[in-house]
Amino acid sequence: MKVHVPPGRAGRLWLRHRLATTERGIDLLERKLRILRQEQRRLKLLNERTGREWSAALARAETWTLRTATLAGEHALRPAPPAEITVEWAEVMGAAFPQHVRCLFPDPLGTLPLSAAVTPARLACRTAIEAAAKHAAARETLRVVTAETTATTTRISALRER
Repeated sequence: MKVHVPPGRAGRLWLRHRLATTERGIDLLERKLRILRQEQRRLKLLNERTGREWSAALARAETWTLRTATLAGEHALRPAPPAEITVEWAEVMGAAFPQHVRCLFPDPLGTLPLSAAVTPARLACRTAIEAAAKHAAARETLRVVTAETTATTTRISALRER
């Protein structure tokens, strides 16, 4: 792209103003990049932690589900009404991402459990669902912030090259 510069002293002043504006833009983008990289480091740790929590909760849920099926039979593992998952969104430096996840579980149908293992199995499954939702939100947040970091780095490079 060819830049049309006015001739003479006016052109020099025009170019200086344009360069100063570009330098201010680069400074702002570098500040944004520092904030995003700090947030990205925090989110990587959060993603790893929620992944471990989800794996552990899933293992407990599988164990209790197997115990319930062994003690009371598979008919004791009736499907429950679906959970309602609510996501609250936040924004950091122009990047919107899920911040808080809430899971609401409806009460099971009014029948009594067929085994003492049903209640712990139900609680373990609920915990696994909550952990999965939190991990999914953490992964999406990390993805969004990483994409914004990459885009900001590209913008800085483009401004420096121009």
